[in-house]
Amino acid sequence: MKLPVIKHLTNFIEENDEDFVTETIETLEALTEVPSLKDEELDVIGELISNMYGALEVNKMIKEGTPKKEALNAFMQRVMGAIDN
Repeated sequence: MKLPVIKHLTNFIEENDEDFVTETIETLEALTEVPSLKDEELDVIGELISNMYGALEVNKMIKEGTPKKEALNAFMQRVMGAIDN
């Protein structure tokens, strides 16, 4: 996951609607079922999906009253904590 990408997507959600991101995730998940995709292509799609789910999670925290910067940092700390374990 990349914080700049998640931040950009969070801004997109604020300016538009989270439904766009949710529908994009569904589309990308459907694409992963194409049998002719190479591993590298699946990795890119997976990274995009992960960043979008991250942005949705950050957006949820913001809706609950967490300031954006704090929500982004808290999310990345959780991700890093999960990786370290």
